[in-house]
Amino acid sequence: MNSKKNKVEYIAGEVISIKAVGKGTRVCVDCADELSPEEGMLVGNTGDGYILVLSENRKTETYPSRAFRVNCGAVHQYIYEGENTKYLSELRGGEQTPVFSLSGEPRIVPLGRVKAEQRDLLRVECRVQNKIISATLQDADSVQLAGEEGNSVPVQQLASGDRVLCMVDEPGRHLGEKIKEEIREY
Repeated sequence: MNSKKNKVEYIAGEVISIKAVGKGTRVCVDCADELSPEEGMLVGNTGDGYILVLSENRKTETYPSRAFRVNCGAVHQYIYEGENTKYLSELRGGEQTPVFSLSGEPRIVPLGRVKAEQRDLLRVECRVQNKIISATLQDADSVQLAGEEGNSVPVQQLASGDRVLCMVDEPGRHLGEKIKEEIREY
């Protein structure tokens, strides 16, 4: 991954919906390196775009700090890896993936393990330009999104009208690689 070429540009998305969707399989990505509180991974339900989920680098009432972990959410989601995407279900320990800073700069980190467990999930939808970007995330106080001002916003404290960092993309992928195709995802 060429860092300069793959720097991402964030757009603040307005949260328009937070909805409990029940239990599902969520994926924690445990890196074989420590992440800063300003680093995270870009995940989303569709190829329209991604929401920046920050590392678990903050102690909460129910979780200790885990500076190596990003709780990325539901197993079906895309993780943005530069020019390509993967499903969270495809990630494996021993591989590498990018983490992105608040400035949009990527850094490649090795993965130590990928941990999938049944948990309560929330669907977060944001309006970004003329698109709806969404992510399905664990309903836990350890899950933090990047706010518009670079602050961390616990997913359990999100409210309609909040603004979080998103990255807009164009749908149309085959096996994670971009292709020209008419596609609609919901």
